Amino acid sequence: MSEWKSLTDESRVRWDQVAGFWDDYMGEHSNRFHREIVRPSTERLLEVKEGDTVLDIACGNGNFSRRLADLGAQVVALDYSAVMIERAKQRSASYENRINYHVADATDYEALLAFGVERFGRAVANMALMDISDIQPLTSALSQLLKRDGVFVFSIPHPCFQSPNVRKIHETEEIEGQIVSRSSVQITNYLTPESFETIGVRGQPVPHLLFHRPLSYYINLFLGAGFIMDGWEEPSFQLNADSASRFDWYELPPAVIFRFRKK
Repeated sequence: MSEWKSLTDESRVRWDQVAGFWDDYMGEHSNRFHREIVRPSTERLLEVKEGDTVLDIACGNGNFSRRLADLGAQVVALDYSAVMIERAKQRSASYENRINYHVADATDYEALLAFGVERFGRAVANMALMDISDIQPLTSALSQLLKRDGVFVFSIPHPCFQSPNVRKIHETEEIEGQIVSRSSVQITNYLTPESFETIGVRGQPVPHLLFHRPLSYYINLFLGAGFIMDGWEEPSFQLNADSASRFDWYELPPAVIFRFRKK
């Protein structure tokens, strides 16, 4: 939603403040959420091949950029947080010839085009578009940056189940002599786009800004820019022993991953 463009600078400042905390938390291998929910589906949909040139948008500390390089891609990675890019460079010293990191704002259409029209066969944004105040310039730029038949894969928190003011519920019930545990969510806001403060990782120094949009907004935006949607996954965690004792994203997908292809 373009009316949030005025929040871009504040959002960047907050990410600079939490960048060190997030980098320390994610480390070299990211957290369970990224390892089990985001990365497997993203890799399947992205279908990276040896020699591909990939644009990694809002790359954070470069964990997925390095994974792409390990898969044989030449990577151009960008983030609007200079602190995060510095952390990414520090962690990627051995990838000097395979990853080029840049401080760049994904809401700046002209800055994005400077990376090269029809240069990329693949582009990716892992758990990032909900952090970007205005994604219309990015969508327009991707229609230029990608080669014909190029794809953009992105993941976001599933807006149907992680909307503003969601209540996460864990309950137990005895049924026919058995203790049954359930996790559920209670949603009150979904259709109305909204910006709000959020804590992504407990203990982070300050909340960052999140921009909620319903699924229809993302789909209509990319279809309107000339893309086709030809991939979609809604992964959830596998049931495990801990699922009975706490809230767990089992049978409820905490993220959704899209693939849009340039016609």
